[in-house]
Amino acid sequence: MGQTAVEKIAQAHLTEGPDRPLRAGDVVSLRPRHVMTHDNTAAVVKKFATLGAAKICDPRQPVFPLDHDIQNTSESNLAKYRDIEAFAKEQGVDFYPAGTGIGHQIMVAQGYVVPGSLVVASDSHSNMYGAMGALGTPVVRTDAAAIWATGEFWWQIPRSVEVVLQGELREGVTGKDVIVTLCGLYNQGEVLNAAVEFTGPGVAGLSMDQRLSVSNMTTEWGALVGWFPADATTVDYLRHRRDVIGTERFTNEQLAGWQESPLAPDGDASYAARIEFDLSAVSPHVSGPDSVQVMRSLADMERERVAIQKAYLVSCVNSRLEDLEAAARVLEGKKVAEGVEFYVSAASREVQEDAEASGAWSRILAAGARPLPPGCGPCIGLGAGLLEPGEVGISATNRNFKGRMGSRDAQCFLASPEVVAASAVAGYVTGPRPTDGTLPERRFTEHAEPPTPDETVAIQDGFPDRIQGRLVFVPPDNLNTDGIYGKDYTYREGMTPEEMARVVMGNYDPEFAAATQAGDVLVGGRNFGTGSSREQAATALMAKGIALVIASSFSQTYLRNAYNNGFPCIECPELVSRIKAQLEDAVASGAPTIIPGDELEIDFTRSTVTFRGETFGFPPLGSVPQSLVVAGGIENLVGRRLGLA
Repeated sequence: MGQTAVEKIAQAHLTEGPDRPLRAGDVVSLRPRHVMTHDNTAAVVKKFATLGAAKICDPRQPVFPLDHDIQNTSESNLAKYRDIEAFAKEQGVDFYPAGTGIGHQIMVAQGYVVPGSLVVASDSHSNMYGAMGALGTPVVRTDAAAIWATGEFWWQIPRSVEVVLQGELREGVTGKDVIVTLCGLYNQGEVLNAAVEFTGPGVAGLSMDQRLSVSNMTTEWGALVGWFPADATTVDYLRHRRDVIGTERFTNEQLAGWQESPLAPDGDASYAARIEFDLSAVSPHVSGPDSVQVMRSLADMERERVAIQKAYLVSCVNSRLEDLEAAARVLEGKKVAEGVEFYVSAASREVQEDAEASGAWSRILAAGARPLPPGCGPCIGLGAGLLEPGEVGISATNRNFKGRMGSRDAQCFLASPEVVAASAVAGYVTGPRPTDGTLPERRFTEHAEPPTPDETVAIQDGFPDRIQGRLVFVPPDNLNTDGIYGKDYTYREGMTPEEMARVVMGNYDPEFAAATQAGDVLVGGRNFGTGSSREQAATALMAKGIALVIASSFSQTYLRNAYNNGFPCIECPELVSRIKAQLEDAVASGAPTIIPGDELEIDFTRSTVTFRGETFGFPPLGSVPQSLVVAGGIENLVGRRLGLA
């Protein structure tokens, strides 16, 4: 069986893993081309120090752009920025000071991201790099520190979903409308924790800026990767960037290779699902309020004349030159409505300078927009112009979660730069031209899981070849980390393992701790461990003595926190479905925790779980996850590899 594009890129960066072509579910060690950290570099430096490392393994690998809190001129923040700059200079790492631009824009525009490369960042919008034909995906801070120390990180190959783009966008329809529509039309977890690969004839008609917008917001769609094939548009962009910045990060030979022999999935690659999406049927749509999964056509919104008090043209998804020029055309000769504050910032200083040269920037300011420095700012609730209680905003950003851009008592809608500009002028949600509200037909096909190949896994010393434990079943999908380990304890320093064990799962089921015992095997539903990134949601279950967690699927942040602390987790959706069917009455009763008395047997050599005489396969746990468990987590493993433990 062939490989998807994402599997091929992972294969090309493999440092440890199975001795066969990679496939979904494999847990491997990879060496990324680059790792980006922004303001959180300060936190990663602390993690790096706890690993016992003194010198970054490959100083060409990390990149440090400051972009999040750049409006904060307090001495403490400026001191943090000075410390990051000093660390970069000491280690020989590329550093971009506050005001240069948003990290993701810098990574793309400065040539760090190229087709076929693996580039990661400790930021959720690393998906954006997929627009360049790269594999871009987020890592947590501990992973970033481990990459600094060893050059590598571990990753589980996700399932892939193919999105076949057909047709061409009509005038006035943007990349933002495409991803807003995808988020709203396929909002039942179709791509959750998957790698999305965009293919089809419609790709060629999308500009680079449109692709960047779409890939960026695959994060909000729930995906781990948003990949586009590299083509003439990609190569032309890179050739232009080379001419602008004179980069030596790629060569003429590479440019020719990307154009003549672009990376593509194999014809017989295995996809978990397929979406067919007609670009010609897309019309301007709006997300929200408070969720990207809620979508309404602009035509419907206009009929309601929803008043706004703030408008935003900022962020890494929609503040490039194409976006600013589109907004400037809408604003020319007009003024921002009375009672509306309109904020604008470019994705980078270079983008702002280009907009100034084209006249777009001056037209935007002449209309009454308030400029902000090139950075994240109000998109993440920092700096000037945040939403106040009772206000309604419309934004060209990527997230509108309640409270993200200001008060939890405010509302925020997401839309394209043109719609944001038109709304700022009108004082209510509207567009610059009539729209018909059309929507592509929903075309989603889920494919059967390929059979798990029969293979024998070598077991390391210290890792069990099998585990037998009592079944503890928690039926709900999307069991979140707040339920597993509540906020009342998350920020309480000094909690002992015994204390953590007494309160684990307390927000979900107050009786859980008393009903469970050491050696139990916890089984959950889809997207187990969603929500906040608190690692205690994994370590508290370890403290309770839970042997491992089996789920239909995991939040990737939870999975990373678990293995980074040496706690095994395996995905086995067929087993979970069978348990639900077998325990149907107990599930229907609404019992939060079901302990039927059965035992599960997990055979790591054969990668199987046995329940009531039936055997179910799961992705093999090879040397990489075994090493994490045996070492007791990533910090110990890195220490051993550095000869410090």
